[in-house]
Amino acid sequence: MAKVFENRMKVRDYECDSQGVVNNANYQHYFEATRHELMELCGLRLRDLTAENIIPVVRNVNISYRNSLRGSEEFVCTATAVREGLRYYFHQDITRIPDNTLCAKAVIEVVCLVNGKVAAPDMFDKVFADYITWKEK
Repeated sequence: MAKVFENRMKVRDYECDSQGVVNNANYQHYFEATRHELMELCGLRLRDLTAENIIPVVRNVNISYRNSLRGSEEFVCTATAVREGLRYYFHQDITRIPDNTLCAKAVIEVVCLVNGKVAAPDMFDKVFADYITWKEK
């Protein structure tokens, strides 16, 4: 069973709309920030990858909004991944603290371009080993 990575965050007031709730586009920022934190925890930095011409690219995003976050609220964004062929599917949740309310769920599909071509760099499988489940096609 894959481990779940947790990233604790707080809503900044400028991320809210005129009704005082987080603008829907900011949830995608939270999901991406969490994936980047996971990468860094595993020893990868995006700037180092791009210098080696390894580019992780978001191919598809599916977000289901459940409950709104509001200014200054704290939340946890989680991430696990499923590897299927050349694709990584990051399953992510945003849960409000302290009431443990699920606010959003997402599946983010990521592929990697290596020297301009879609490929599965072995380094991702190695560094994310604790967080990935492999799915056979």
